[in-house]
Amino acid sequence: MPQFDLANVFLPQLFWLSVLFAILYFGVVRLTLPKLGKVMEERENKVSGDIEKAEKAKLDSDKLNEDYETGLLVARDEARKMLADAKSKAAASVEKKSANAQKKADETIAAAQVEIEKARASAMKEIEAVAADGASSIVERLTGNAPTKAVVSKATKSVFG
Repeated sequence: MPQFDLANVFLPQLFWLSVLFAILYFGVVRLTLPKLGKVMEERENKVSGDIEKAEKAKLDSDKLNEDYETGLLVARDEARKMLADAKSKAAASVEKKSANAQKKADETIAAAQVEIEKARASAMKEIEAVAADGASSIVERLTGNAPTKAVVSKATKSVFG
């Protein structure tokens, strides 16, 4: 059997194995591996560049987020200050209007009291006059003599004070 004839078969097979190995090695390693290495290097450069871009974009977005949060806090503080100012202005305006209304009400009340006093005095004069006439009539009917106006006036004034 020729497979077992190691002396005649082994050396030529070893020779052809070495030749084919050298051809394949130099063909694959020398021609294909540099191209493959170049592709892998380009891919690695692209990936690392993308990672750097992503990290930079993340830092930029973090900075933008921080600026946004800071701006939001500043805007909230300004809004609170504006609201407090508006409330204090509104309170001052309401207080001023209330004071003006109270002043007008006091003036109206004072004027009304003066009018009431005038009306009361006038009514008292009329009541005194009616009372004087009534008293004069009663005294004249009871006694038959009419009292003088000075006596009647003095008597009604002492009663009405």
